[in-house]
Amino acid sequence: MASFGDFIRQEREKNSWTQTEFGAKIGINSSAISRIEHGTKQLSADKLDLLSKLFNIEISKISILYFGEKIGRMVYENNCPESVFVVAEETVEYLKVKHTKQSKIKFD
Repeated sequence: MASFGDFIRQEREKNSWTQTEFGAKIGINSSAISRIEHGTKQLSADKLDLLSKLFNIEISKISILYFGEKIGRMVYENNCPESVFVVAEETVEYLKVKHTKQSKIKFD
């Protein structure tokens, strides 16, 4: 699996953009683009929508790559067992249920 930085580089190169040109499109200098592509800096999540539009790729795919790597790095850096993913998935399901809108619940 390629890193999110590799994904950025590949998509940038597909569009024949230099790091400077690409950086101008998303409001980041070329030095930061280089660090993002090499994995020493993380792109801010608020840029994901813009990436989706620039690369013409669904936001869900970009979000999966971005957050998947972010979570994976946290697990690795903190030496967590893989069972942490089960707990994380259960937490997501709990939060979905907890945040169900009242308008969806019908009272008689």
